[in-house]
Amino acid sequence: MNIQQCDIAILGAGPAGLAAALAAAWCGRRVIVIDDNPHPGGQIWRDGPGVALPPLAQRYRRAVAADGNITLLNGAKLIARPDAKSLLLETATEGVIVRWDKLILCCGARELSLPFPGWTLPGVTGAGGLQAQIKQGLRLDGQRVVIAGSGPLLLAVAASVRKAGGEIVQIAEQTPLTALARFTAGLWRWPSKVRQLAGLIPQNYHTGAQVIAAAGEKTLTGVTLRSQGKRVLLPCDRLAIGYGLIANIEPAMLFKCDIQREAISVNAWQQTSVDDIYAAGECTGFGGSELAIVEGRIAGYAAAGDGQRARKFFPRRKRWQRFSQALNNAFTLSDELKSAATEDALLCRCEDVRCGDIAGSDSWRQAKMHRRCGMGACQGRTCAASARWLYGWPLPQPREPLSPARAETLIALQAYRPEKTV
Repeated sequence: MNIQQCDIAILGAGPAGLAAALAAAWCGRRVIVIDDNPHPGGQIWRDGPGVALPPLAQRYRRAVAADGNITLLNGAKLIARPDAKSLLLETATEGVIVRWDKLILCCGARELSLPFPGWTLPGVTGAGGLQAQIKQGLRLDGQRVVIAGSGPLLLAVAASVRKAGGEIVQIAEQTPLTALARFTAGLWRWPSKVRQLAGLIPQNYHTGAQVIAAAGEKTLTGVTLRSQGKRVLLPCDRLAIGYGLIANIEPAMLFKCDIQREAISVNAWQQTSVDDIYAAGECTGFGGSELAIVEGRIAGYAAAGDGQRARKFFPRRKRWQRFSQALNNAFTLSDELKSAATEDALLCRCEDVRCGDIAGSDSWRQAKMHRRCGMGACQGRTCAASARWLYGWPLPQPREPLSPARAETLIALQAYRPEKTV
């Protein structure tokens, strides 16, 4: 077992994690940044042959690579917590234990998937998932694409689809026009967002519209939209669905950090309820890369013991927190979406469990025990989040291992802490 030691470990190499790493390193701390992607940048700054990284992302990557106090562990996934101040990771070749004095959680977020008939057909993906494929070089020449869900990500995905040669059939935003107009009218407070939006507004953008079914036998052939009480069938080759994000809070729950409104709870210094553990970025709430970066700076300086430099970023954080609140208020999901999850719609695609199969369950644990929900490759990261939103079930406590792991990694963990069982 490879054992490494550092002053500050950072879980996640997105904008928040990179900003935290640089702040801590500038204070002379030895930093290890851990991420399960092959390159730093997270989802928002994902690298690939189909993307040109923005200048800010390039500057952060160069600064991190050049700093001798920072070690990057790419392609490493979190498996377990061997003890109160260590992490068990697994790479493609070995198990790694990272021992730390301070920990900063920059775990980011993932897409929320909501079931409807046909959502598992080939050709249906998450909106962010399709964008990630395009960044990796996917071409969509001549393909008809419907983009549906909620939030500004739909516009960014549409821009990526056009660059990849795809034809946008329609963008279906579930938020009503009145809420969207109020949000847009307030954007003058954040001029950079106005400029971004001006470059993304597409044709075929419809508000108050929801996907309720996808059609096809072996692959997607069309989708049914519900808008203003009417149903419309749109022929298409691809459907990208994005209902917003859910925070990756499982590592925080593993360390017994307080969770509020399904995000990691932090104080003014980005410190969690657990001593020596901080959090920043979208795992503490959604507000875009600007908020993630400033939170990462504060967390990095605070964890390094430099409160004076951390405090300088408080006003900037407040400004982007106001944007975050406006964004979340505008794009709140409508309860109407729940009606699309019919009894025949698959909830857990790994184990072929339909929504009707868990009708008598009153918690995720009960559904998992009786119907094997969440026993597949995603370990409930997709279907458990869907069930929480659909049925109002409480958050399930994560169990180790957090991700599927090799037997030798788990054996090494048992040898490292023989008094416990995995």
